[in-house]
Amino acid sequence: MATHARPGSLPSPPERRVPELDPVVVGQWQDGGGELVDLFALARERLGGVAAFRLGPRPTVLITDPEAVQHVLALHPDRYVKRSHRARLLIGDGVLAATGEAWQRQRRLLQSQFTGRGMRRYEQRITEAARTTAARWAGYARTGEVFDVGEEMRRFALDTIWRSLTGHPLDPASERELAAVPAVVAALPSLPADGVAAQGAVAAELAAIDAVAALAIAAARDTEAGPEGPGLLHVLLDAAQTRPEYTDRLIRDELVTLLVAGHETTATTLTWLYLLLDQNPGAREQALAAGADGSPERRQAVQALVHETLRFYPSAWVLPRCAAQDDILAGYEVEAGTDVLVCPYLTHRDPQLWADPERFDPTRFTTPGRRPTHTGSYFPFGIGPRACLGLQFALRESTVLLEQLLPAHTPHFRSTPDKAAYSITVRPDGPTPAVLGG
Repeated sequence: MATHARPGSLPSPPERRVPELDPVVVGQWQDGGGELVDLFALARERLGGVAAFRLGPRPTVLITDPEAVQHVLALHPDRYVKRSHRARLLIGDGVLAATGEAWQRQRRLLQSQFTGRGMRRYEQRITEAARTTAARWAGYARTGEVFDVGEEMRRFALDTIWRSLTGHPLDPASERELAAVPAVVAALPSLPADGVAAQGAVAAELAAIDAVAALAIAAARDTEAGPEGPGLLHVLLDAAQTRPEYTDRLIRDELVTLLVAGHETTATTLTWLYLLLDQNPGAREQALAAGADGSPERRQAVQALVHETLRFYPSAWVLPRCAAQDDILAGYEVEAGTDVLVCPYLTHRDPQLWADPERFDPTRFTTPGRRPTHTGSYFPFGIGPRACLGLQFALRESTVLLEQLLPAHTPHFRSTPDKAAYSITVRPDGPTPAVLGG
């Protein structure tokens, strides 16, 4: 076996096999019933930023080193490709699961909607969704009602993306049916490996989602715009006029993809943020003291809260790829067909990159020199051509909501989850009941 590199360092040539975790250690981990992230952490600790382990006949290569991250995701995405998205039974051929030329076409169509002028179209919709949530929280504060913070964050994020898709506020019937979306996402890791069996296990939830999607598509087709103007659905329907690939099925898949990506990750991030503030109340006071309401200084400090939360709990905690060809990665040989897992969750917690990484410290993102500068050191939305389309959208909606809620309310949790659940996202594994104080 090759000599192990110092954790976090890149080895020198000549090329050699990726160091592999002892099968006995892997077996002990399996017998102990630990989370997969525990195995990843063990591999990174013992072998460094490029490490391998076997859960089957072939080794899986784990990537946490920043330069290797950039090599895989940004510099050579043609060599390390997505093979099959775990949520395909839910999102079908939507842009997250698409590959090759189909992905390029779909990405180009949606890209303009989430940058520059496209984002300005959704500013008012984000603000209205935040005001609706703020009004609800004011009611909770008056009555002392116990509510679930995680459910509130999902409700806000779903309302925001629904307004952006349809031009309408989220109606109660759609909200009830779309509760099936997080249910399917949460079920994905435990579904049967057989596709037909997996589909059957969540058939009722998928039927509810399909029904809501069909109604939304029909409504968008019948009217030029909702009360808040045309939405992303209208962009997709317009594309169908000249692009035959945009069938009703693909429009459904893109709609559901945007629903999943547009609310599940944001809701999870905001829930974690409030749990972290509960443990670190001084961070809220520090953000509010950074500047007056509406000032650039206050906004920067609030954004730093979001970024530090994303450092702890990135939107996608692991990014799976498959080596499409033989390659040399950080001086190591990687054979075609090798599964490669890029893990922002561990990169963001690497003590060789981040000082005191287990401490919640938003000033890392406001004070020059406090965070690593390498692109591959912080990538909660991925990097490279397949980075999340909705990065700016997610940051904007999170910031707008927090600017509304932070000055007025502090949730006091009745109980908090004692662990995280590692699925497509890293989410709190349990309810988050709270009451509001000033």
